Amino acid sequence: MIGSLRGRILERSSEEVLLEVGGVGYRVSVSARTLRETLGEGAELLLYVHHYNKAETESLYGFASVGERRLFEALLEANRVGPSLAMSIMDTHNYASLQRLLANADVDALTLVPGIGVKTAQRLLVELQACLDVPGLSVAAQAAAPAASGLHADLREALVGLGYRPERVQTALAGLPDEGDEAELLRLALQRLGGAA
Repeated sequence: MIGSLRGRILERSSEEVLLEVGGVGYRVSVSARTLRETLGEGAELLLYVHHYNKAETESLYGFASVGERRLFEALLEANRVGPSLAMSIMDTHNYASLQRLLANADVDALTLVPGIGVKTAQRLLVELQACLDVPGLSVAAQAAAPAASGLHADLREALVGLGYRPERVQTALAGLPDEGDEAELLRLALQRLGGAA
């Protein structure tokens, strides 16, 4: 099984790189986050790889860090989460953001992932809470967690209502405290967004 690849980038697209390793070209699907950190054609690249092999499908998924690969593998443990959905979740939420939304049972944040509606988000919330390490969330709390009504959910709703794209809002809210003065946090989020809807 392939665990990592280091080689020269022959080609790159919006979803994958063609990586030459020892004269062999490997097509590796990469996360948007990894792709943003990747240099252009001809550059050397190290990817931590998940070798996906199920039924008649065999694919390589590459990540810039071991932690990112572990997150991808944890997402795959959830029922009906395949590689495409796992990548979409990772492109929308980083690990810290996922932990926060799972701890707060924030269904709305999961619906920011393209292709996930409310019912799917509710199911995924419970399954991902079981698959991922969420500090301070017991198994009993996972099953009984209510829909999020926290500060981040309120801020997200306000910013989306102002016309900002959900993915930009999520990025702007990442790293902001979960508690504090709502007006001040809204001001900080708007600064991060740069005023462009």
